[in-house]
Amino acid sequence: MIEGVKHIVAVASGKGGVGKSTVTVNLALAMAAEGYRVGILDADIYGPSQAQMLGVGEGVRPQSAGENRMLPLEAHGLQAMSMAFMVDVREPMVWRGPMVAGAFQQMLTQTRWDNLDFLFIDMPPGTGDIQLTLAQKVPVDGAVIVTTPQDIALLDARKGIEMFRKVNVPVFGVVENMSLHVCSNCGHAEPIFGEGGGERIANEYETRLLGRLPLALSIREQVDGGRPTVVAEPDGEVTATFRDMARQVAEQAQGPAAEGPSISFSD
Repeated sequence: MIEGVKHIVAVASGKGGVGKSTVTVNLALAMAAEGYRVGILDADIYGPSQAQMLGVGEGVRPQSAGENRMLPLEAHGLQAMSMAFMVDVREPMVWRGPMVAGAFQQMLTQTRWDNLDFLFIDMPPGTGDIQLTLAQKVPVDGAVIVTTPQDIALLDARKGIEMFRKVNVPVFGVVENMSLHVCSNCGHAEPIFGEGGGERIANEYETRLLGRLPLALSIREQVDGGRPTVVAEPDGEVTATFRDMARQVAEQAQGPAAEGPSISFSD
């Protein structure tokens, strides 16, 4: 087990550009809105984006917590750790695989997570070193696969599901991102990347479609501005979808008997 963490959920995609980091940060914030203690680990060493999405300023560094330990940063009520907190984000990480895997493991185990119910890991795209390290060294409760309905993305999402199956990590479900675009001028809805793909893949692998998210300018603007949708529009439709997904993930991670967090009062 990772000290200070009850459940670990990996958010992954077979390919880049499907909105995995946006889904991760909003899912984590939605889980926190459901009353859980939540952390987020940005495992995308080459292209960390959680610092910007959480509104953490450039050059903000984690504090030391004794020998070889560091405290996560706090943002929007989440505990967060990212490579972006350690290095100049404008500089490329020109590293070989073992260094990347080592950096990931250090961030995971040397961060002093404080009593988390859920730690979400924003995985890099693909099925490489970090994914292997995660599977072999980390007790992951389950994975969430992010895809767009596009055939090319679905092809890679399948690989992601197969990878987790091979290493005996349950797949909690598929999130279909950018599933429908609604014109802000006329209201016409159009499935730019195709439709029904998330459902097909969920059926094929006997997992569930956790939810569909629209292709919306506001979602992109909000994460780019460091105030993701769940924080920026807590009563909005997209936030409701994320909170529904968070409940489904919590239910699967904790087992069928588990309810939400219990509150006890003592004298």
